[in-house]
Amino acid sequence: MAFRSRYSSALNPNEMTWRDKVWQINWGLITLITAVAAIGFLTLYSAAQGSIHPWALKQMIRFGVGLGVLLVVALIDIRFWLRQAYPIYGIALLLLVAVLIRGTIGLGAQRWISLGFIQLQPSEVMKVGLVLALARYFHGATIQEIGKPLFLVPPLIMVGLPVALVLKQPDLGTAMMLVMAAGAIFFMAGVRLWKFAVVIVLGLACLPVAWHFLHGYQRERLVVFLNPGADPLGAGYHILQSKIALGSGGLFGKGYMMGTQSRLDFLPEKQTDFIFTMFGEEWGMIGGLVLLTLYVLLVTYGFAIALRCRSHFGRLMALGVTTTFFLYFFINVAMVMGLVPVVGVPLPLVSYGGTAMLTVLFGFGLIMNAYVHRDVVIGRRGANEE
Repeated sequence: MAFRSRYSSALNPNEMTWRDKVWQINWGLITLITAVAAIGFLTLYSAAQGSIHPWALKQMIRFGVGLGVLLVVALIDIRFWLRQAYPIYGIALLLLVAVLIRGTIGLGAQRWISLGFIQLQPSEVMKVGLVLALARYFHGATIQEIGKPLFLVPPLIMVGLPVALVLKQPDLGTAMMLVMAAGAIFFMAGVRLWKFAVVIVLGLACLPVAWHFLHGYQRERLVVFLNPGADPLGAGYHILQSKIALGSGGLFGKGYMMGTQSRLDFLPEKQTDFIFTMFGEEWGMIGGLVLLTLYVLLVTYGFAIALRCRSHFGRLMALGVTTTFFLYFFINVAMVMGLVPVVGVPLPLVSYGGTAMLTVLFGFGLIMNAYVHRDVVIGRRGANEE
């Protein structure tokens, strides 16, 4: 790290060549990402009872492609992402609209668009698009501007539109993630705490009304969350089997490919939303803590990189993506433990899924981009500053 500091200080950050940028790549971060993904490959191999088909091989190919995307995104000038933030958000918004018109229905939800070679889930793309758009909007904003209520109307609309479209699919988990990630960026941009309090109070006041707009299965999940034994063979089946599998893993687990709940097909969605449960059954609490430690290290890297950025856009971008990644694994792990209601949030880099894998790696590419261009100072209009 000392070498990197001396090297970067000897360069004009606004005149770095591609070769200079490659030297700035944080390979420690890439190593952590690869370690988490490797755990996913092994778990998917076990989920298929010792076969790379149908999940592990596809996941490895997607990771290889995604890693290439990460490096390309990291090396592109950070001002490019500043300029393209709104267009990316706009494309993601149009894709969400397209889902409602011609989307593919799966598991009772209309969330995907078929592109032939991949089933694209636009709500995953919006997680990154919203972060970029909000980082662009608050870039260069003064404390006085942020303190004006009218100044916050455009970003609130930016958040409200995709949230409404995602709820229409319906996908309550992703909608919650968009709201919480956006709230984190608002906070980091300098929005006063009393305004958050007002929004929270209004939200709580609207809960009785919102209850009537929930779908039947969503209400059942909330009821089961409060009383898991209310419907053990129906809405409560997933979470009860998850708790049984986690508990049976004990301290050190039953051993690799030896999990009974998963191998006997008692555990549903073991390759996607409940993959942490399968991993915990095989590797126990110790294995689960190792995986969570890797996730915490990735989040620590992300926040450290964000705080190191000299540009406000890069700082907000890195903080927003890191917060989104944290919400990914926090909600998934809390869900399979019964600490929050069951929602469709995958375990990042581990759960099987093409759009989620590529979106997470694209997001890490933006974090890496912030690191590579950490000494670049961008003016309020997006111009260089010496």
